[in-house]
Amino acid sequence: MALTSYAQRFGVLEVQQTFYEPPREATMRRWRASVPPAFEFTIKAWQLITHEAKSSTYRRLRTPLSAEERTEVGGFRWTPVVARAWETTLGCAAILEATAILLQCPASFRPTEPAIARLREFFTRARRPAGVRLLWEPRGPWPDEVVRGLCEELDLTHAADPFLRRSLTPMAYYRLHGITGARHVYTDAELAQLADVINGGPAYVMFNNLPRAADAWRFSQLVRRDGDATQPARVDADLD
Repeated sequence: MALTSYAQRFGVLEVQQTFYEPPREATMRRWRASVPPAFEFTIKAWQLITHEAKSSTYRRLRTPLSAEERTEVGGFRWTPVVARAWETTLGCAAILEATAILLQCPASFRPTEPAIARLREFFTRARRPAGVRLLWEPRGPWPDEVVRGLCEELDLTHAADPFLRRSLTPMAYYRLHGITGARHVYTDAELAQLADVINGGPAYVMFNNLPRAADAWRFSQLVRRDGDATQPARVDADLD
């Protein structure tokens, strides 16, 4: 679907290219210029911040890294290469006028004391632009009380797959990866269950399964039919 057509159906788009390799500035300026002023972008932070160099996602990285730099990336380590990656991410957010930046963790990032210490250091030292929400998506066995406490302490919005766990922050940011895998098509009953989850609080609902645009459209129509109770939801499919 062309971005201009997409913007006629949806009000927000999550950009994933910024995770693998930040797009050219001209490309992002073209995206921003092709949508209405009120249209929202959210973006994923560059993988150098969250994922170690051994991650399979680095196959899509074009920026060369030295052998030393490859030992300094990922896991929220506050190193020169990670600090530069964050500034690059902020530059993308500025061009797109993004309202939020998502920091998605690999499942290997576990709630150990060293990992939590690095997380705290990163969010304490990282520059935070005004008006841009920082989203954190932990994966794996992170206890609710740890996630809730860190989100409150570090002013983060908890991102989660609603079919795996509920968001633990007042503003919810839900990312649907597919119950049975990336090709999963959500049933009407599953979408109704999702509508119940977001009822009663503001939420972003981002479809990251492969049939994302069709499922997001079906869910947006369900939300509209249900009336004001679920009106705070913003529904999107991702751009990848």
